[in-house]
Amino acid sequence: MNFYLTYFIVAIGLFGFSAVFALFGVYAERKVSAFIQDRLGPTETGKFGSLQTVADILKMLQKELITPAAADKLLFMMAPGIIFIAVYLGFAVLPWGPGLAPSSLNLGLYYIFAVLSIETLGILMAGWGSNNKFSILGAMRSAAQIISYEIPAGFAIISVVMIAQSLNLQVISAQQGIMASEKITFAGFWDVSNIGGIFAWNVFRAPHLLIAFVIYFIASLAESNRAPFDIPEAESELVAGFHTEYTGLRFAFVFLAEYSMMFLVSMIAVVLFLGAWNTPLPNIGAVQLANWTTGAAWGILWIAIKTLALVGVQMWIRWTLPRFRVDQLMNFCWKVLTPTAFVCMLISGLWRIFLM
Repeated sequence: MNFYLTYFIVAIGLFGFSAVFALFGVYAERKVSAFIQDRLGPTETGKFGSLQTVADILKMLQKELITPAAADKLLFMMAPGIIFIAVYLGFAVLPWGPGLAPSSLNLGLYYIFAVLSIETLGILMAGWGSNNKFSILGAMRSAAQIISYEIPAGFAIISVVMIAQSLNLQVISAQQGIMASEKITFAGFWDVSNIGGIFAWNVFRAPHLLIAFVIYFIASLAESNRAPFDIPEAESELVAGFHTEYTGLRFAFVFLAEYSMMFLVSMIAVVLFLGAWNTPLPNIGAVQLANWTTGAAWGILWIAIKTLALVGVQMWIRWTLPRFRVDQLMNFCWKVLTPTAFVCMLISGLWRIFLM
């Protein structure tokens, strides 16, 4: 009984975290966009407009749940839930610190890829179920985009897996710090097992993983339907894309999934490439910075800072770069990212054979 109660509490906690982060993320994005565009952003509701997103969610809760007369009612109602649940389940295996993961699976990385692929099904259901030409066009664009960009993202992730020799996210995390059970080298030559810090992160253990990280991060923007890859939601052409017909709480679930996805893909990038919950501070002689700043509480702090920094970069990119055309998006994926990611994967194989 205690077993089920524990998992129920964890599930409620993860849902609460997703909701709170979405509220914070929407407010932060409004302020970031205002700063970039030399505006003030929210100012009236609460101190510095801090309660604006709370007011927005209260407004959505009161709105009528409208179902178009010609819609496929079952698909239309199920789609927002499936989109959110696919993203929500991905949090189940993410490590927040040494031994701090809701579930530590040996195939954790494979599990995340499997559940995130369900999101595409939800988006297609939303577009088709709406019986709206703009919605179905947005859903088809999204499916094509997500499926295409999963290829370079997968190759970039395999590049890390070949170095780490594990799909367990806790194992991959531990390998990038002073808690590693095997020798850690900087760029394949300098032993940094007792130094730790930033030198033990995967992007420095094998320099080609820095390229793999950039590829993964770009692909993650496309996976999240974030600008400049937001053509499924291109308001200049498709009104609002696949979620045009949604109102109230259903609309809120779609955006809750988008902001949860932003955090999820950023945290995966941190775990795989940027040292996970390990400290960026190295041991320098008698000054044992890495040892002093390693532990469960420190781990939560470090992984939160790194992840939120990447979320900030996503917001920065959204309000800086123009949207890609469909042909540009596909050419960039298949002619640039995919071949480069494949080369990174080959280099990882050679690196493992000759330098580790």
